[in-house]
Amino acid sequence: MDIDMHIASWWEPAENSSIICSLCPRRCKISPDKYGFCGVRRNDNGKLISESYGYPVAMQVDPIEKKPLLEFMPRTKVFSIGTFGCNLDCVFCQNDQLSRGCYHNSSRKFDYISPEIIVMMTQRHNCQSIAYTYNEPTVFAEYALDVAKLAKEQELANVLVTNGYITQEAAQDIYPHIDAANIDMKGFSEEFYSNMTHASLQPVLEAIKYFHSLGKHLELTNLVIPESNDSSEMINAYLDWVEQELDKNVPLHFSAYHPAHKWNVSPTPPDTLLKIRETANKRGFEHVYLGNIRL
Repeated sequence: MDIDMHIASWWEPAENSSIICSLCPRRCKISPDKYGFCGVRRNDNGKLISESYGYPVAMQVDPIEKKPLLEFMPRTKVFSIGTFGCNLDCVFCQNDQLSRGCYHNSSRKFDYISPEIIVMMTQRHNCQSIAYTYNEPTVFAEYALDVAKLAKEQELANVLVTNGYITQEAAQDIYPHIDAANIDMKGFSEEFYSNMTHASLQPVLEAIKYFHSLGKHLELTNLVIPESNDSSEMINAYLDWVEQELDKNVPLHFSAYHPAHKWNVSPTPPDTLLKIRETANKRGFEHVYLGNIRL
């Protein structure tokens, strides 16, 4: 099989040579020669192809704290990889060049990099872990999973930076191979998810609970957007959920929004994040971090 024709996992055939992708909750029904919502999974003659397999478009050595993971393997280096594609459509996307990018419309030529080479590059750069990040790693899950298995053999840790929009069947295949994750909870309401990400909140909450149940290291991030997901009611509802479904020791990141993609409201005032941290601290959450601001 050609390297640019990697058959994907998590799909089933449907009528008229269409297929149904079961990787994320959208469960896209994809007609022949068409793509799923993510833009990187294609129906090729009745088979689902992962165009992102082996074709990272971003690779970088990062400090682990940049993921952000502030309580996992601190002061170590992580080899980060990402591809094109995303299964959300956040109007405020902070990285739309990758998330909304796709291989079939790109003027760039990408070289195939096998999972074995990714692990070798990680070791060559003296990194202690590999991060699947930048765009949404769920959409290149087959590639990430193959890299993760090889990384584990070399005693390298696997890190996932994800929106958590994944089906339970796919999560059960992928998450056990991950050592630490930062999951991005966009805003604690179905209305916010529907209007601002064109998706839904509940599958994200289920993914978070499942990852936490595995006993892996979990940190959560919330990008705080003025007049969208920054109300005290929404923040307290989110803290209620973390306390009841997870525990107060899960590190929580609240990050400032800056205008990007299709959203152009003013940046998050530092005072907003400071008040959120104060509220969380008063409620007994001691692992609260603020991002994208200077204090």
